Amino acid sequence: MLPLTTAINIKKEWHIAKARGDTKKLMISVGCSTICLTEVVTCVSELAYNLFFHTQEGGVIEMSIIDPDGVLGIKITSHDNGPGIKSVTDALEDGFSTNGGLGGGLPGVKRLMDDFQIFSSEAGTSITCVKWCT
Repeated sequence: MLPLTTAINIKKEWHIAKARGDTKKLMISVGCSTICLTEVVTCVSELAYNLFFHTQEGGVIEMSIIDPDGVLGIKITSHDNGPGIKSVTDALEDGFSTNGGLGGGLPGVKRLMDDFQIFSSEAGTSITCVKWCT
């Protein structure tokens, strides 16, 4: 069983699959519902994909099980050291893509998670989101 906090370095493409697998194990270990598990794994997969394909050096995804006031949740933080997102507003719009994709990644993460914050500059991007598994 994974600890209730884990970090995954995303530097190679296969790390995306590892992040999905580790997320699934973590969610199962605390008894999250299948729906919550699926939504969180989808979000981690997208965040890991972005770290691999949109940065030069990858980044880190950190996951923590949280339980304030007896409500189970998972907090996910994705962090990289650049180059940053030129327009966060555009990146959060459905259909916007810088690499020819469908442009649904970050908007989808924002919709699936209950709390979502993003900060980006040339020094890097940090995304923190929470999913409450009620």
